[in-house]
Amino acid sequence: MSTAIKWKETDVDTGEKRKKYVISVIGCGRTGLSTACLFANAGFKVIAVDPNPYVINLIKRGKTPSGDPKLAELIKKHVKEGLITVTNQAKEAASISDVVVFAVPPSLDQKKKPDYSNIEKACRETGIGLRLGSLAIVESTMGPGITESLVKEALEKSSGLRAGTDFGLAYVSISAPSQRTFQDIATLPKVVGTLNEQSLKAVCVVLRQIANTEIIKVANLKTAEAISLFGNVYLDVNHALANELVLFCEKAGINFFESQKALEKQLCHMPIPDILNSYSLTDPHLLFEEAENINIELHLTATARKINAEMLNHTLRLTRDALRSCGKTVRRAKISILGVSSRQDAREINQPFMKHLITTLTRKGARVCVYDPLFSQKQLMGLDYPTEKTLRKAVEGADCLILTVGREGFKGLKLNRIKFFVKKPAAIVDLAHTFDPRDVRKEGFAYRGLGR
Repeated sequence: MSTAIKWKETDVDTGEKRKKYVISVIGCGRTGLSTACLFANAGFKVIAVDPNPYVINLIKRGKTPSGDPKLAELIKKHVKEGLITVTNQAKEAASISDVVVFAVPPSLDQKKKPDYSNIEKACRETGIGLRLGSLAIVESTMGPGITESLVKEALEKSSGLRAGTDFGLAYVSISAPSQRTFQDIATLPKVVGTLNEQSLKAVCVVLRQIANTEIIKVANLKTAEAISLFGNVYLDVNHALANELVLFCEKAGINFFESQKALEKQLCHMPIPDILNSYSLTDPHLLFEEAENINIELHLTATARKINAEMLNHTLRLTRDALRSCGKTVRRAKISILGVSSRQDAREINQPFMKHLITTLTRKGARVCVYDPLFSQKQLMGLDYPTEKTLRKAVEGADCLILTVGREGFKGLKLNRIKFFVKKPAAIVDLAHTFDPRDVRKEGFAYRGLGR
């Protein structure tokens, strides 16, 4: 069978040759921008494509929505050099590109069913401009079989080209947890599944230019998609174990974090509880849909998801209990949430948890204020978060402070000064193991902590 997919190592084996090739990356989240920077590092010209005007303007200024410092440094460098340009026009970008990488994450609908509409839309728009002989690489985490069905069909229908003959189709799994950084994406093995042998040869040629690590070839697209999912499901189950033991420790009067450190010494890795990231993980739900299709029940995975999703309610219980110990109720209380990022000392927001926490507290009659030193007041207001410009304003008159992330700036908070601005008696709910409970109580605060 003749094919238009003809990639050879000798075509891209020098920086000078790579300058002639254009890579489009559709989706400018952390994964997409990290991939864009890897290609730019290798000397390819890269077009970053995203429908969000805010993201586009940010990248044009050499900045990134992610708080990953290495990624921010590379974006600034490559935009300045002109190796990375940015647009919202997927069709035009694809029409001049040799490789198109899809890094558009799926979402969940109100019934927790996978919603691939954003990916399908991106494929339709990109397909209109897709070139003969080009290579389409999917990096989005998706349910097994979605690349070969939805993605392939959308690209073929809008382009009029045939996958595997007129253009290559591959799925590349970073095989890393959701909390992957640029360093993870740059150094972890790349798991590759493709539609056919021609696509496999092409994607391996491309990946060797940006990967100084192992390329693991698996049988097909579906296997590669599953591997990407399994990594995050493994993470979800581990978080569920930690969260369940946290609840036990609180009731039994045991310090979970002391136990966790001791277990580490015995080479038994117990993850630190991570409410923000484990609360709304999408990946298990992508697996649930496929399991339902083949009539398999994933009992452990489903239980883990239930435990992690329940941690929002546990946060509310800790808050209610802390306020009650001060003779107060959630209704009419001012509650200041310190930290909105899902990563310590990185500007990255976990909106589902924060949105639900703020909405639920507000619905119960609380006045909520949010503050994070890594975000400007304008940025937080743009996310519809009630906020103040300074920490002092945020905690002024507060009945309860909720610390959601172990921000270094928060660890240095002077409680002996903060206590003069809050509405006494006040409480602290520590979800991030930020303070020693004895220090908090010494300053006159009521204390409730996750796992303590």
